[in-house]
Amino acid sequence: MSSQQIPEDNLPVVQETAQGAVERHDDPFADPGLPAHQPRIQDLDERAANRSERAVAFMFTLSMLATVGFIASYVIFPVDKIVYIWPFGHVSALNFSLGLTLGAALFFIGAGAVHWARTLMSDVEVAADRHPIEAPPEVKAQVLADFKAGAEESAIGRRKLIRNTMFGALALVPLSGVVLLRDLGPLPEKKLRTTLWAEGKQLINMNTMTPLRPEHITVGSLAFAMPEGLDPESHDFQTQMGKAALMIVRIEPDDIKDKRQRDWAHEGIVAFSKICTHVGCPISLYEQQTHHVLCPCHQSTFDLSDGARVIFGPAGHPLPQLRIGVNSEGNLEALGDFDEPVGAAFWERG
Repeated sequence: MSSQQIPEDNLPVVQETAQGAVERHDDPFADPGLPAHQPRIQDLDERAANRSERAVAFMFTLSMLATVGFIASYVIFPVDKIVYIWPFGHVSALNFSLGLTLGAALFFIGAGAVHWARTLMSDVEVAADRHPIEAPPEVKAQVLADFKAGAEESAIGRRKLIRNTMFGALALVPLSGVVLLRDLGPLPEKKLRTTLWAEGKQLINMNTMTPLRPEHITVGSLAFAMPEGLDPESHDFQTQMGKAALMIVRIEPDDIKDKRQRDWAHEGIVAFSKICTHVGCPISLYEQQTHHVLCPCHQSTFDLSDGARVIFGPAGHPLPQLRIGVNSEGNLEALGDFDEPVGAAFWERG
C-alpha cells in the first residue's frame, strides 16, 4: 500500500530534531477523555425544570388513572361482551380494556421515569477505574457517598410533586396483579354445597329418560338417575350432573346395616351420589354379592349396605345418601337435597 492510500489520521508524525528527521507514532488507543459537559436548559432555567417536573408528575398521574381504569374494567364489562374496534375488528370488550389500561399504566411509569432522568437528574459523566470484586473500605465509603450525592442530584427530596406521584403510581400498579386473581374463575359461593335435588323431584332414568318406579329396580341391579327437569341439551348439563349424578341399587332390607340408610331408603331401594369423594370420579362398578362399589380412578371402595362407608382406598368420607320416597303416581322422588356436599373434599366444608 502506498503512502497515498494510508488514511491521513494514521500517518506517522515526523518530528525535526538536531540530529535529523525522527518518526513518532501516536498511540491509536489513547484515552481521549470525556467531552466537556453541556448543560441542559433545565440546569440553567428553573422554570424549565418546573415544567419538566409537572410533565413527569402528569405521566405518573396518568399511570394511576390507567390502573384505576384497569380495576374498573372488571366491574363495567361482562366477560361475554363483544364490541367492534377499528382496526382490530370484533374483540372482547373486557380483554381489550384490560390490555389497554394495564399497558398505559406501565408505559406512563416508564415514560415518566425516563423523562425525569433525562431532564432533571444529573447527566454528568463520571469515569471510574475498575476495581476488584471485593471492594476495600474506602471504596464502600465512596459508593455510599456517591449514592447520597445521586439522591440529592435527583432532587427527589426537593421535587415533592414528582416523588409523591411516583409513589402513588408504583403503589397502585400492583393492584392490577391482585385483580388478575379474578381470572382464576368465578367464585364458587355455595354452589358446591347444593345440587338440583329437592323435595318432590322425580328420579329420571338416565338410559330411558323416564321416571323410575320401584318395580324397575330389582335386587342386585344398578341404575343411574338425574333430577327431573334437567335438560341434557342445556349448556350447564355437565356442571349440574357433576353434582347431582345418582346411582340406585336395591338391597334386601335385612342386609342394610345402617339404620339411617334404611330409614332414607324405600323398600330397600337406596340412592347414593355417583361422585367419588376422593377426586370426583364417577363410580359405576358394582359388586352384587358384597354390595360394594369401586371407583375406577383410584380404587376407593364403598360398602352400600353400610352407609356407603369407605372400606378401601384414598377416599376420605362415605358417599352422600339421598332420601327418597314414592309420589302419588308411584314414581320414585327425592325428599330433599343431599345433607352434605357431594364429591371431593374441600377445605370450606369442615
